[in-house]
Amino acid sequence: MNIVLCILLGYCIGGINPAYIISKLKGFDIRKHGSGNAGASNAMMMMGKKVGALIAVFDIFKAFIAVILAAKLFPQLKIAKVLAGVCCILGHIFPALMGFRGGKGLACLGGFVMAYDIRIFGILLLCEAILALTLDYVCVVPITGSMIFTTIYAFTTSDPVGTLLLSAISIIILLKHIENLKRIQNGTEAHISFLWRKDEEIARIKQNSNS
Repeated sequence: MNIVLCILLGYCIGGINPAYIISKLKGFDIRKHGSGNAGASNAMMMMGKKVGALIAVFDIFKAFIAVILAAKLFPQLKIAKVLAGVCCILGHIFPALMGFRGGKGLACLGGFVMAYDIRIFGILLLCEAILALTLDYVCVVPITGSMIFTTIYAFTTSDPVGTLLLSAISIIILLKHIENLKRIQNGTEAHISFLWRKDEEIARIKQNSNS
């Protein structure tokens, strides 16, 4: 019963999607614009930096809260943190109330890692920021970040169940970013510099789309 409640806690909190809610309040569905992702990165491109940043903070802290709550409510459940964190990411990616079409899990992954260990979060944040700015793509962050965190967790805990859960979510995150990787290959994936060179990026993407 505790396992079921922990799963529901994480999933339901993860299913609260501010990118979708705000876009609907503005009269459109964010999943039909930009990258089609109901998450902070697409919201930043479609609704501006401030809105995108607000959504990112919300998504980070909903995962953070889900993990902390699970640890407090189910202290006897050793995998409570991992279970709630993984299910929160699943709820964000596959929200039932949105037809199972949500975001891609980056911010929720960050909140999960933050709740698990703030030191690991800080190190990963620095490394992934350098990687993202070097390659000029956001999509590399969730793919590499989830794999690195899974590896760290495996070696520091020797917990096979938690490692299996994290491995599963890493694969799901990778699969959700296959389209991004394809767009990188054909030159139509937006660079991070879209945020300050919007017109140039739109022109570049259109040119590559037509070529």
